[in-house]
Amino acid sequence: MNLTLDCDLNAAWLSNPASPALAQLLAKGQIRHQALPLEALVCQQFGLSATPDYPLAAIAAQADGLAADTGYWLRADPAHLVLQRDCLSLHESWPLAVSAEHAKVLLASLNQHFSAEGLCFMRGHSGAWYVHTAQSPQIKTSLPSAALARNVHEFLAQGVDASRWLALLNEVQMLLHEHPVNVAREAAGELALNSVWFSGGGCLPSRPALAHELSSLMADKVFYQGWAQLSGLPFSALVANFTALLLESPRHLRVHLPCNDTLDSDWFAPLLLALQRQKISQLQLNLGFYEQTLSLTVRPRDLYKFWCRSRPLMGYWA
Repeated sequence: MNLTLDCDLNAAWLSNPASPALAQLLAKGQIRHQALPLEALVCQQFGLSATPDYPLAAIAAQADGLAADTGYWLRADPAHLVLQRDCLSLHESWPLAVSAEHAKVLLASLNQHFSAEGLCFMRGHSGAWYVHTAQSPQIKTSLPSAALARNVHEFLAQGVDASRWLALLNEVQMLLHEHPVNVAREAAGELALNSVWFSGGGCLPSRPALAHELSSLMADKVFYQGWAQLSGLPFSALVANFTALLLESPRHLRVHLPCNDTLDSDWFAPLLLALQRQKISQLQLNLGFYEQTLSLTVRPRDLYKFWCRSRPLMGYWA
């Protein structure tokens, strides 16, 4: 079985010394550093080019219960901007969790305000937010994974129509400021939804010609479900752990993993054991960390590199 695993890691997880299995895999395998967020790399590997964005929003929206086959789509992720000493930064709790009830009220306010601009804000079945417009603006956006905990000014929209979209974003922020939903959120000790993050703009692409053979996709992320629909691949929800995955016995499966406290014990440790027992012929790990992705290839024979010692995880992204 060939297995490709994607996972977005964070600084807290990489700083945790209790991740011995991933440390061993990184020590033994062949590593390539890619100057791309993970979602952008996935698009590249599916044969898609940026024009100038990768159309993540349309791909996801089509699988998220929205008719995304016409017009231009952007993700409009609920966000919290943090006031730093001399700038605003995107809070790492992204996208903000918003209840269906609160989302309905907020989206109604946004649509009432921006309908004259030709914008329509929507919520998919997954809870993700999108914005649709009939005309394709000439802007280039940044994926939020590249902007987390940084000065957002460096990652705002660029291009011919950037000034209009920056003005629209300012209006969004003013509308959300002291909105009754945010007053209720802050009273409950939750972060205020004081902005949205526009990214992944574009129109729904045609079916890609896959550069590599896949038998199926597995994830709890609507972006991957969208890719499955677009590519004509079987799709299934993520199983609990790697042991459950082995029951699937696919020829070449691509899986997206959530970054959580049991990631090493539920996935990386049994993956290491499966490689040792040659149940996996090749493992491809794509590990996103902000604007970078580390791609690791490991085969069973690589585990015999006794001279390759484990080192702290964060050192691989230094």
